[in-house]
Amino acid sequence: MSLYESAMADEQLKDICNLILKNNRINYSNYVGANIKLGLRNADGTGVMAGISKVSTVDGYYIEDGEKVPHEGKLRIRGVSIEDIVDACEKEDRFGFEEVAWLLLMGTLPTKKQLEGFRTILSQCRELPDVFIEDIIMKAPSPDVMNKLARSVLALYSYDDNPDDTRLENTVRQCVNLIAKLPAIMVYAYQVKRRHYYRKSMYIHQMKPEFTTAQNILRSIRADKTFTDEEAKLLDICLMIHAEHGGGNNSTFATRVLTSSGTDTYSAIAAGIGALKGPKHGGANIKVSQMVDFIKAGVTDITNEGMVADYLKKIIEKQAGDGSGLIYGMGHAVYTLSDPRAKILKAKAEEFSKGKEFEEEFILLSLIEKLTPEIFADIKKNSKPMCANVDLYSGLVYKMLNIPSDLFTPMFTIARISGWSAHRIEELLTGSRIIRPAYKTVNPKLEYVPIDERG
Repeated sequence: MSLYESAMADEQLKDICNLILKNNRINYSNYVGANIKLGLRNADGTGVMAGISKVSTVDGYYIEDGEKVPHEGKLRIRGVSIEDIVDACEKEDRFGFEEVAWLLLMGTLPTKKQLEGFRTILSQCRELPDVFIEDIIMKAPSPDVMNKLARSVLALYSYDDNPDDTRLENTVRQCVNLIAKLPAIMVYAYQVKRRHYYRKSMYIHQMKPEFTTAQNILRSIRADKTFTDEEAKLLDICLMIHAEHGGGNNSTFATRVLTSSGTDTYSAIAAGIGALKGPKHGGANIKVSQMVDFIKAGVTDITNEGMVADYLKKIIEKQAGDGSGLIYGMGHAVYTLSDPRAKILKAKAEEFSKGKEFEEEFILLSLIEKLTPEIFADIKKNSKPMCANVDLYSGLVYKMLNIPSDLFTPMFTIARISGWSAHRIEELLTGSRIIRPAYKTVNPKLEYVPIDERG
C-alpha cells in the first residue's frame, strides 16, 4: 500500500467528508456586523495595518477624505525606485540582482567594492553539502519543484551546526547561504523531475563561480550550457523585480508570522515557499499560461480584438477557461492604475518578441490588459480601476528564455528569498510580539455526551 492509498472504502470516506462539511461550514451572515476583516482586508480592500517596515514601499493609491484615490503604482526598495534600479543597470550594461539582494539585506546601495565582495561570498556559498543532492533531492522526486524547494530548505537545518541561533550574525549567515544555494537546489529538483516523471535524461552542470545568479541559472538548465548576454540580463531583470514586494504579501507575511514565534530561519523561509506556491500568489504565472492556452484553443485569431473580447466575456461568466471566472494576471490588491513591475516586463516582452514566434502571444496579452477592465466593468457593474499585474507578462518572458513552466514559480522564489530574508531580519530586530490575530467563534455551547448515549 502506498503512503496515500486509503484504507477507507469510498463510502466511508464520503460519509466522513459529509460530516466534516456539516460541522465546518460557516454562513456568511455570521460575518455581518461582527467587524471581521476577512483576509485581513478592510472594507475598501486595503490591507489591515499589522506593522511598520523599512524594507520596501508598495504604493498604488492614496487616501483623501476617507476615499481611496488611484494613482500610478510605485515600488521602492529601501526608498529606491525599482524602475531607477533597472534603468541604471541597463544603461551601465551590468547585472543587478545581487545589488538588489545587498540593498534588501543591508539597507543601502553597495559600493563597487562591497558588491564585488558580496558576489564572491554568494559564489563561495553556492555549493551544496556533501551527499545532500543524492539524499535529499534525488531519492524522493517531487511532482512540484516548489515542494522540493521547501523540503530542501528544511533539510538544510540538519547541516547547520548552529541552526536555532536567531542572533543577527547567525541569521545573516543563514540567509546569505540560502540566497546562494536555492538556485542550485531548484535546478537539481527540476532535473530529477525530468528523469522521474517525464522519463527524460538529466543533465547536471556545475555552477561557475565567476557567473551571476542569472547566468548560472541559464547555464545549468540548458543541455548545451549556452546562452546570450542579452538573455541573461533579461532573466536578471526578472529576478530584480520579483525580489521584494512589501511585508503584507502572503508569502512575506507568512515568513514574518513564523519569525515572530522565534523559530529558526529554515522553518520561516520554508513557510514563505509554501505560501508562494499557491495559485492566488506566486503560482498565478502558471495560471496565466494556462489561460492563454484556453484562449488559443477557443479563438481562431488571438490578435483579433473582437474575438478575444468575446472569449474574455465567457471566462468572466464562467463559461470558458478554468471555470473560476477570473482573468489571471489582471488586478492587484494595492496597485490600481499600473504595476511598475508589469510595465517593465511588458516593455521587455515587446522588445524580445517583435518579429519572432512569440509576437502573437504578446499581442494577445496586450489585448487582455486593454479589454479586461471594460469587460469586467460591463458585466460586474463595477468600474473600479484594474491594471495588469506582474504575472500577466512574466510567463511569456520565461517562455522566450526557454525556461520550462515547471520553473516559473520557482524562479519567483529564487528572487523573493532575498526579500523574505530582509523581512525576517527586520522582524527579529524590531518585532517584540508574536503575531496572533483573533477568530470569532460561532459554535453554540454544547454539553459533553457520554459515548454510550450518542446517537
